[in-house]
Amino acid sequence: MDTMSTRALNRATLQRQLLLDRAAMSAEDAVAHLLGLQAQNVKPPYFALWSRLADFRPEELSTLMEERAAVRMVTMRSTIHLHTADDALTLRPLVQGARERELKNFRKGLVGVGLDRLAALSRELVEERPRTMKEIREALLQEWPDADPMSLSVAARCTLPLVQVTPRGLWGRSGQVALTTVEHWLGRKTQPVPAPDATVLRYLGAFGPASVKDMQIWAGLTRLSEVFERLRPQLVTFRDVSGVELFDLPDAPRPDEDTPAPPRFLPEFDNLLLSHADRSRMGPAEYKGRTWKGNQAYCVFLLDGFLAGVWRLKEEKGAARLEIEPFGKPTRAERAALAEEGERLLASMTGAAERDVRFGAFTQ
Repeated sequence: MDTMSTRALNRATLQRQLLLDRAAMSAEDAVAHLLGLQAQNVKPPYFALWSRLADFRPEELSTLMEERAAVRMVTMRSTIHLHTADDALTLRPLVQGARERELKNFRKGLVGVGLDRLAALSRELVEERPRTMKEIREALLQEWPDADPMSLSVAARCTLPLVQVTPRGLWGRSGQVALTTVEHWLGRKTQPVPAPDATVLRYLGAFGPASVKDMQIWAGLTRLSEVFERLRPQLVTFRDVSGVELFDLPDAPRPDEDTPAPPRFLPEFDNLLLSHADRSRMGPAEYKGRTWKGNQAYCVFLLDGFLAGVWRLKEEKGAARLEIEPFGKPTRAERAALAEEGERLLASMTGAAERDVRFGAFTQ
């Protein structure tokens, strides 16, 4: 079994993540290929696609959401993702069991609460009209006044496939988080719980080569070994430098490890950095603590394909400033390439007349 170096894994993952060369594909096709984008905040999906697609315009993604071809909802790892409508109807059922098991952490606050009754009441509320989580919680407290309010909110989110309705999530627009069911919003029923086989193959196409544990980290699922074993005859295998077995699609791209990788600016919580058990393919372990502060992730950038620092965008009164804070000391050529990419980001994503790219020292 061949061994893949860390750089080889890095280049393979970047290629599949559309980060070696910007792809000439639609936003909808890219969201589907990537199996969704992290979307805890409004802007990250837009910046994620800007770094991956040629000629991406934020309005394209907004239109998808306005036309209900894409939605924001809780799926993998109990975090908010932006998915195509088709994936919303299939990926949520795939992880539904994990969402329900999550409620074990809140059982003390749900004593005496019938979850079937809670789901039925919550569905009735949000399908009458989109509701805020505060409205859902207050209505459920009338039924179970002794329950913990936060636990009731979590139970509603875990038992029902709730989507955030527009204008929340639209580029240049604002709106509070209001929720309804994905079935009601799309006018279509969710699919029965699917076998994970097809999703495993898609995951490898977007994040591979990968181990069983990698896939489990990405999906927030367990016991996927038997699925990989079932698929083994149609896959190829490698080992990483630590000896871990990696699975891959036979015809998936695996570029040479010396393939050039241009600088890329990624938003906070980008799945590139969250979808493997061993994240060394994207950066050294000592950088892990530098990309987070509390429970908030920083926006990061890549140099030569690897995590190399953080960036911040500040906008006010027609001016935009990109602050780049490297972890190490980039070469003169790397600084120039970062500045050039930063200028493109400001021009494409801010519309500001006054634009400035600055370098500074990293501060936590």
